[in-house]
Amino acid sequence: MLAPTAARSQDASKEDIAKAFSNAIAKGEIDCSLDKIGAVPGIFSLKPDTLDELFAVPEGVKVEKNPYFSWMTKSRHRAYFMRQPFGNLSVDLTIFGGEVPVEDATLDFVDGKLNGVSVSLFNRGDSGDIDPSEFKRRFTLAGKKMSEQLGVRPRQRKANPTQGLLSEGWTWISEKGMAILEHNPEANMGRPEFLRLKIAPRDAKGAFAAAFQDRAAAVRVSDLPKNVIRKGSEVLVGDIPMVDQGPKGYCVVATAQRLFEYYGIPADQHQLAQVANADADSGTNPIVMAEALGKIDYRFKTRFKIIGMRTNYGFNEIDERNMTVGDRVDYKGFLKAIRDNIDDGVPLLWGLVLGMVPEEPPIALQAGGGHMRMIIGYDDKEEKVVFSDSWGAGHEKKFMTYDNAFEATLGLFVITPTVK
Repeated sequence: MLAPTAARSQDASKEDIAKAFSNAIAKGEIDCSLDKIGAVPGIFSLKPDTLDELFAVPEGVKVEKNPYFSWMTKSRHRAYFMRQPFGNLSVDLTIFGGEVPVEDATLDFVDGKLNGVSVSLFNRGDSGDIDPSEFKRRFTLAGKKMSEQLGVRPRQRKANPTQGLLSEGWTWISEKGMAILEHNPEANMGRPEFLRLKIAPRDAKGAFAAAFQDRAAAVRVSDLPKNVIRKGSEVLVGDIPMVDQGPKGYCVVATAQRLFEYYGIPADQHQLAQVANADADSGTNPIVMAEALGKIDYRFKTRFKIIGMRTNYGFNEIDERNMTVGDRVDYKGFLKAIRDNIDDGVPLLWGLVLGMVPEEPPIALQAGGGHMRMIIGYDDKEEKVVFSDSWGAGHEKKFMTYDNAFEATLGLFVITPTVK
């Protein structure tokens, strides 16, 4: 196994490093220390180019994709480290001198500067159950490291469900930066679901800034229209964060995470999956989609509305409180809902059947079945919806004709912040 550039011995020859790396890849397992991205305050000088250099593959080795991490957007606004980047390769992610395993890590950049780091030190969806003593060890060690690096005592933070704050733990705020170490409240009773470390500079923006506040959302509904971009005949909601739901990921919670980050609500798909009790079947039919979104909405104190769902009677309005079928939503009503919400700066959560109708660019032939994606815009001149999948870079912006979109739709949903 071989660690990335940042941790390699300077004495080893380039040929030896390249050979060892190639052998590790062939065996299907490589090491990756994330100590550099957990070091405060040095991490805050990190730029996208520097990250590429720190985690570059050895010189002389040709690979189709960097196995250590991937950029979630072509603009390099978000980098993502994961344990299983490819089906035949496992990456042993660790932090704090190899003492704590890492499930995944996300680095966000704004205007070329690091805006924050989010590190999953445990999540039950990926790791399975964990012994409470091991959970406590990871929590204690990570907390000790943050106290040492930031030079301040932490402040305890309790969950506040009435405000949509569903995690608890400790926060550190100093001149050097900020950190929060959080978990689900039930972890203290021996039922850990996740353990997450977030590190951010004092001038962090968006969801990273919101993570240190005592309210659920960082934006107001009245601010959202400012994010609407009109370019030619296209009308788009800009600045939608990207995630990669991964091989085990659930499209419903991955799409919800992107929406929540857009609203400045600090929650990742591991936490959302726990809240919604979601699994890989959550995107297979509109009722399961609606139930998962309803649970997320209730716990995070947002506003959930079902615009329409496919039923035995056609595409109909649904009362989200008791799931009763209402009036039929016709083609014009479908398009009006899209236009009205996009004009207000509100992306729509869109459940549909993959592979049923053409889309641009074409989807893989083997892709099919129920799926959730996000509608981020429309184009009346071309008569197309603009949408995005939670599959990482290259999936930020796609198109489908209005007719085909309506035909393939299983459900259309909206979640908005409660702060006006």
